[in-house]
Amino acid sequence: MAADSDSKLQLVHKHIRAFPDFPKKGILFRDICPILKDPAALTAVIDLFEDHVRKNHQEVDLLVGLDARGFLFGPLLAQRLGVGFVMVRKKGKLPGSTVSVAYDLEYGKAEVEIQEDAVAPGQKVLLIDDLLATGGTLYAACELMKKQQAKILGCLVVIELKELNGSDKLKSHSVFSLVQY
Repeated sequence: MAADSDSKLQLVHKHIRAFPDFPKKGILFRDICPILKDPAALTAVIDLFEDHVRKNHQEVDLLVGLDARGFLFGPLLAQRLGVGFVMVRKKGKLPGSTVSVAYDLEYGKAEVEIQEDAVAPGQKVLLIDDLLATGGTLYAACELMKKQQAKILGCLVVIELKELNGSDKLKSHSVFSLVQY
């Protein structure tokens, strides 16, 4: 099984492209588009996440995906696990009554929200996104889950940029990343 996991991780790693100076000079952008384009690489991502969740979080009720790339991996994993999927969106993108949390960005402020009835008090949730950089958005989503009185089991990301110390912001929550740079 370990050899199988290693080969899946290698496949995922091989399908992450780097773009220097995007979206601005000095940034090395990690692109997941090749993963989405290759069925085997996408399957490897979901297999690895599924393996981790089944071993460590059998009691999960919901997967919570962050706008927008958490929406790519979250529903696939939720379907495999037989659990629901909830979207955390940017402010103003969801109909009906919503609950929101504001947070700071490197260059300003932002706000994320969920539908008020999306997560019930006491539900056990895992948050999922493509990338953990500075941790601001994932932290805000965790705060949103706390506001709803959900139990946060942990966070799942495809890529973690270790040098940006985003996991420091999420100290009270476990972060499982497939690939680290």
